[in-house]
Amino acid sequence: MELLNHDLAHEFPQYLEKMRGLKMSDPHFSSLFAQYDADNHAITKYEFGVGVISDEALEDLKKRRLRIKDEIYEILKVA
Repeated sequence: MELLNHDLAHEFPQYLEKMRGLKMSDPHFSSLFAQYDADNHAITKYEFGVGVISDEALEDLKKRRLRIKDEIYEILKVA
């Protein structure tokens, strides 16, 4: 099974410079970025079979990652 890379550099390559700047200047954005990154790493770990998680908990984690990504995108669009 091939898994997609969901890190933010791959999700939003057109906003790399904005993300770098916002991580340094905007504490809220930095917090969102860190939470997205942590969730993404956890999801990847579970998808590769490292660790145990219920299907429902994994789905909830993926939904949270998506909500955070949407919020990050909204910030990037207006920055």
